[in-house]
Amino acid sequence: MSTPNPDVYEQGRGMDAHNQVMRDIRARNQRTYDPSEPTRVWLDEDNTPDGVYQSLTIILNTGGCRWARAGGCTMCGYVAESVEGGTVSHELLMEQIDACLEHERENAGDESSDLIKIYTSGSFLDEREVPATTRQAIASTFSDRERIVVESLPDFVEREKLTDFTEVGLDVDVAVGLETATDRVRHDCVNKYFDFDDFIKASDAADAAGAGIKAYLLMKPPFLSEPEAVEDMKRSIRRCAEYAHTVSMNPTNVQRYTMVEELYHDGGYRPPWLWSVAEVLQDTTDADAIVVSDPVGHGSDRGSHNCGECDDRVQTAIKDFNLRQDPTVFDQVSCECELTWDAIMERETSYGMPLSR
Repeated sequence: MSTPNPDVYEQGRGMDAHNQVMRDIRARNQRTYDPSEPTRVWLDEDNTPDGVYQSLTIILNTGGCRWARAGGCTMCGYVAESVEGGTVSHELLMEQIDACLEHERENAGDESSDLIKIYTSGSFLDEREVPATTRQAIASTFSDRERIVVESLPDFVEREKLTDFTEVGLDVDVAVGLETATDRVRHDCVNKYFDFDDFIKASDAADAAGAGIKAYLLMKPPFLSEPEAVEDMKRSIRRCAEYAHTVSMNPTNVQRYTMVEELYHDGGYRPPWLWSVAEVLQDTTDADAIVVSDPVGHGSDRGSHNCGECDDRVQTAIKDFNLRQDPTVFDQVSCECELTWDAIMERETSYGMPLSR
């Protein structure tokens, strides 16, 4: 297996088979996006080491993840929402920040969010996506808040970059899209180029800057059966808890212009059951970390779902667990479809899946 780095698209090497398929799929996208508007922005509540905060989540519209331009991850469609051309100017990125602040004023009134979460379609700490000048301006803009989360691949996590935030008094967390603690699953199922050791190095760099790590894991990447995915998540959460104070388990949802979407349309992929999400959360309460999950598109065919009758109730229990970390919330939801899920957990194999849609 080749060992690519983020510059692989320039050097013409890497995980060639997956990357070629991903490039072909993404070439079908014809949409364009306004570089002065953020991709998304919303208000929510999040559990942190210092308690539950109101959060303002910002997804900046940048030039996109450079690994995705090589082909990228099998499940990620965010690059399809990025600006063409590979760069967005400092001025336009700050216009996006202003639009997010206006959204907060309109929807939260006088109650400003103590937690700011900033994502891009790739890595906030990659200076090709977000220049150093912009990073420093964003740190200044939110210096009156309590905590900030920025997302990055491990390659770009450096002490000097994080001190832009710590020096203005912000508690900082770096959200790393690790996806799994199992290198083979990350390489072969997710098509991500780095190893778990790189995640450990990023954790060390964050610690040196006085920042924390939030590990993002992917529940049920393609090519894993339901029981394989559940066991991989349990192992990964416990291993990540040695380096991250928070582990966010993200159930795979079927995004456009991805390999997962191709498999889904051909009957070769089903998003995880919500019962699987609940099972992992209940089983890993002994992990030395806050473990949370936010199933995107729950209850839809493209998102994690059960039978359709109980999906909202299980989702409510998951959100309750996120805030209280109390596994007994799942004792309050039940449905006959648990029997179907039990059968799938017993019988589904990677060479004969999915057993149900």
